Amino acid sequence: MTSQVTPQEQDYPLSPVPMAQRRSIWSMGLVLLGFTFFTATMWAGGSIGVAFDFSTMLLVLAAGNLLLGAYAAILGYIAAKSGLNTALMSRFTFGELGSKLSDFILGFTQIGWYAWGTATMAILLVKLTGLPESWTTPLMVVFGFGFCITAFIGYKGLEMLSRFAVPAMIILVAVSMTIATSDAGGFSGLLAITPSDEMTVAAAITMVFGTFVSGGTQATNWTRFAKSGKTAVIATLLAFFLGNGLMTLIGAFGALVYQQADIVDIMVAQGLATLGILMLFLNLWTTQDNTVYNFAVAGCNMIRTRRRKLVTVGGAAIGTVLAVLGMYEWLIPFLVLLGTFIPPIGGVIMASYFIGYKREYPSLETATLPAFNIPGLAAYAIGSAAAYTSPWIAPIVGVLVAAASYGVVLVVSEAVRDRRAQVLGAV
Repeated sequence: MTSQVTPQEQDYPLSPVPMAQRRSIWSMGLVLLGFTFFTATMWAGGSIGVAFDFSTMLLVLAAGNLLLGAYAAILGYIAAKSGLNTALMSRFTFGELGSKLSDFILGFTQIGWYAWGTATMAILLVKLTGLPESWTTPLMVVFGFGFCITAFIGYKGLEMLSRFAVPAMIILVAVSMTIATSDAGGFSGLLAITPSDEMTVAAAITMVFGTFVSGGTQATNWTRFAKSGKTAVIATLLAFFLGNGLMTLIGAFGALVYQQADIVDIMVAQGLATLGILMLFLNLWTTQDNTVYNFAVAGCNMIRTRRRKLVTVGGAAIGTVLAVLGMYEWLIPFLVLLGTFIPPIGGVIMASYFIGYKREYPSLETATLPAFNIPGLAAYAIGSAAAYTSPWIAPIVGVLVAAASYGVVLVVSEAVRDRRAQVLGAV
């Protein structure tokens, strides 16, 4: 006798989240903050920190993170109103089979980062504690499957971890940054530091926006649990502007004061090695579980299964294998490149929801959708090409061009239909 897999038990991977299962702004905010506390984001901040004076750097970080927060918040609003995640929205945008393209791009990006995080945790732990090198691979296996436990549980697991980890990380960061400010000679010392590298403002904003835009595109996996569109917008804006902003600021601080962008290296330089290891563990776990959860949701839509927990374990296994084989090293440039091709997905979804469906998707169970929505796929291709070739802020260009391209098609198509109806009515 086989057990039934209920949508609630699996976190509704193929259906809207019912209102009875929606969460508070506090719950979502913690989960999203934990997600945005990401080590790679600090490295982006470090590159920016040495390229601008302190006041200009703050303006660049604020602009980049505000744009990222706005992008994620708009998608969050759509998720809250519809109860759907990005993978399910893509069915309306790209078609039943066409949506599998976005599933692959989003899913592969997330599992690639999962491999990187698993390898980073094992390698740095061996380095910081002086453990034998032979421990590295077994630790990758342990962390590869260990990090997915809270994702396996589902939203409740992610929330439970975030309730503890987010406040703890904020306290650790506050202590470390206070010491860093003192070591720099106070704010006057920070203001006196001159840039040692060069970077354009556009390139810096692109770096801030692009580093975590793949996460922003899939933040709908949690904002679909919001009780209202307003709640989703506020929670997403705060999490991405403050959380991602804090990570980039830490990296910039560290690069300026210690020539180190990562919070763990900063803490080691400050003589706080034990706290640094704790920070590394919490920082990676709160991102890793969200990352493999994202993979599972995209995977469920790709293969049309409700067994999210099984797909979660499968994703962790793939990420662990990639980590053990050392593939995470060459995955990074490819993952960053994919960051250029992910934002247009969000742009087309926005145009589809606000213009095509007039802010109300039909029921997934009863809607008749084409296998491939050619206009939507074409708009995505146009937006991706524009982003790839743009000398300006590539991810933002991709979003705007994709949304505008599809929006024009929808408006023209509607005008043609209305005109045809008028002609037929006159006859």
